[in-house]
Amino acid sequence: MAYEAKNFDGLLGMEGFSDALLKNHFTLYQGYVTNTNKLSDTLLAMAKEGKAGTPEYAELKRRFGWEFNGMRLHEYYFGNMKKGGSAIDANGTLAKKVVGEFGSLENWEKDFRTVGAMRGIGWVVLYYDANAKRLFNCWVNEHDAGHLSGAVPLLVMDVFEHAFMLDYGLKRADYIASFFKNIDWKEIEGRFKAAR
Repeated sequence: MAYEAKNFDGLLGMEGFSDALLKNHFTLYQGYVTNTNKLSDTLLAMAKEGKAGTPEYAELKRRFGWEFNGMRLHEYYFGNMKKGGSAIDANGTLAKKVVGEFGSLENWEKDFRTVGAMRGIGWVVLYYDANAKRLFNCWVNEHDAGHLSGAVPLLVMDVFEHAFMLDYGLKRADYIASFFKNIDWKEIEGRFKAAR
């Protein structure tokens, strides 16, 4: 069954993100969906044709993680934002877990922003490790390198240049500030509840 691109047009008009930037970003995301489907179909066909042991198959198999994670991380990213955002419930289980792990919501936010401001391209992900019941702010390099195996992404921020350059140039910190204004904490809390 083919993956279908989700519609995130409800984010158009969001403060701090021009429609041109968002539309370009949506198009990039749709490319990941298309390429995930193409690779999936090609790999299946090659396996049926007995070509699974070929170098071509191996390279396409390696590429699949890049395309799939590019698709999925964008879905998390767009899905954890909404116009105007929503506040974290300071008395909720997620906020209490964040405070328990980082000492305060402010300490967590400072750490998340610091990770996002690091040089390089990638993603910043607040992960929940259900096995150890721990939270981690992590840098994910590219799409397919740096994930915590078995951990659940709760909050995802894209820090590839395409996410901010059109509106902010090299001012990544300004982009991060706009991102924080549009976080949908109800969505994040829902992800946390589902992961526990």
